[in-house]
Amino acid sequence: MIEIHALTVDAADPFEIASWWSRATGWPLGEGDEPGADEVMLRTPQDPFLLFIRVPEGKTGKNRVHFDVNGTDGRTRNEEVERLLGLGATIFQDQRKPDGTGWVTMLDPEGNEFCVCRSEAERALPE
Repeated sequence: MIEIHALTVDAADPFEIASWWSRATGWPLGEGDEPGADEVMLRTPQDPFLLFIRVPEGKTGKNRVHFDVNGTDGRTRNEEVERLLGLGATIFQDQRKPDGTGWVTMLDPEGNEFCVCRSEAERALPE
């Protein structure tokens, strides 16, 4: 058996993209992380933490791993999409269905895909 200690994300500017994800999630940056750093940690409530590392090459294709997120504090999927758009994310593919199911694939400011899914409360509603 293994334990996942960290999820690592390649980045052009680790501090900037980690700061964006910090604003999106509310999770703090690691102690001492600062602009220009080659590695920046985003401290999650429990392991695994997120680690953003500088790489020389840019993103060239679809992510092989991505985050699925949903709103908290009573926010619906659609409200969360709007909040993330306000933080600088963009919509890549809109998979929302007329019956309220589905998700939205978004891009963070460095072009990494992530999906915004319905909140737990929305999933509990009868279809």
